[in-house]
Amino acid sequence: MGAEFGRFLAQLALYACFALAILALSGRPPYSRIDPGSAVLKLSFSHAGALREPCRTLSPEELEALAPNMRIAVDCPRERVPVLVDLEIDGERVYRAALNPSGLAGDGPSSVYERFEIPAGQHRIRVRMRDTPRESGFDHETSRDILLAEGQSFVIDFRAELGGFRFL
Repeated sequence: MGAEFGRFLAQLALYACFALAILALSGRPPYSRIDPGSAVLKLSFSHAGALREPCRTLSPEELEALAPNMRIAVDCPRERVPVLVDLEIDGERVYRAALNPSGLAGDGPSSVYERFEIPAGQHRIRVRMRDTPRESGFDHETSRDILLAEGQSFVIDFRAELGGFRFL
């Protein structure tokens, strides 16, 4: 019984030393994902662009040519246009991309996730997006002055049903 108890105490002491070593090293060295004096701006959303071609109503002759189970009066192509996104920080363009729609048929939403490390402080943010087949201009645009604290993470999202760009 005495040898067994001695092994138990030795094992307990070893586990305690191991736990103390983990505890002592868990906060060292201090780690931060961003530099001191900086903040993070994230542009992150998924949005489906408009259909590449408008829906059209089939004529009676076209409907008659189709099999009975395929007779739908309106033909809507599935493919969507790429979504063009433009982001400016303090008047300087930092991001511009034409985001292709996802999905095998090009009928899903276009997605973006971009992260920008910028100095903390006051900034003028301008974000624009084109989600229709037009050749120039933008369909959605928002500008806002923001104040970022050191270490802050700030997100720009887009929700059409909530009025467009949201600053979170």
